[in-house]
Amino acid sequence: MSLSSRVAVVTGASRGVGAEIARRYAKEGACVVINYFKSEDKAKALEEEINCQAGSVKAAVCYGDVTKAEDMKSMVKFAIDTFGKVDIVVCNALVDYQFNPASPAASIETVTWEMIDKQMQGTVQGAINIIKAVLPNMKENKFGKIIMIGTNLVYNPVVTYYDYNTSKAALVGLMRNLAAELGPHGIRVNLLAGGLLEVTDASSLTTPEVFGFVSNGTPLRKPTTVADFAASAVFCASDLSNAMTGQSISVDGGLTMP
Repeated sequence: MSLSSRVAVVTGASRGVGAEIARRYAKEGACVVINYFKSEDKAKALEEEINCQAGSVKAAVCYGDVTKAEDMKSMVKFAIDTFGKVDIVVCNALVDYQFNPASPAASIETVTWEMIDKQMQGTVQGAINIIKAVLPNMKENKFGKIIMIGTNLVYNPVVTYYDYNTSKAALVGLMRNLAAELGPHGIRVNLLAGGLLEVTDASSLTTPEVFGFVSNGTPLRKPTTVADFAASAVFCASDLSNAMTGQSISVDGGLTMP
């Protein structure tokens, strides 16, 4: 699944899933732009790690708020100025979220529209901003891989995070519209619907009982790891998935089978 000669932009790549995807892409030969919003030190540490392992410049750090269109335009310009083009975009950024079953967002009686709107802005608006910014370059090159990071909770809300789940459900609709429109330009758009990942910053407050419940209900009888998930992101970015677009793929050990 070589990604040599490819250039990827990963939003929210300073830590967690985004950081692991950036590592895996670089390991497979891609050049990677590591986007960060708050965690500059972690982003720069990841850049140094990747470049030291590669023995060359394979990663570069770029600040950007995905909810601001101008930031995303600036980041795409940075990527093109640094590496010459953009082939792959991973819409991974997540706005300040903790998977806590005791959260007010887990009940319709306590969730507020402000909570939902915040996640819609970070997830849906953020994806639209980076995609609009990168489209001219992808259309010019007649190639692109856009990978959205979703959740299997859209298909099986074992915990009813109304804000998070609603925004990720909207992302599925956005992905399918983009796939239909952009396919003629050689641009593939797919979504990886992750399960509960063990363990990220966002899932650090998830109780052992929830992890146990998920594992017991999964055919593989184990939670999905960040490394497992990143491997699927490599597949979606590689030429092995060139016949796929408009797909929402669950990466959760078989817990959901949409």
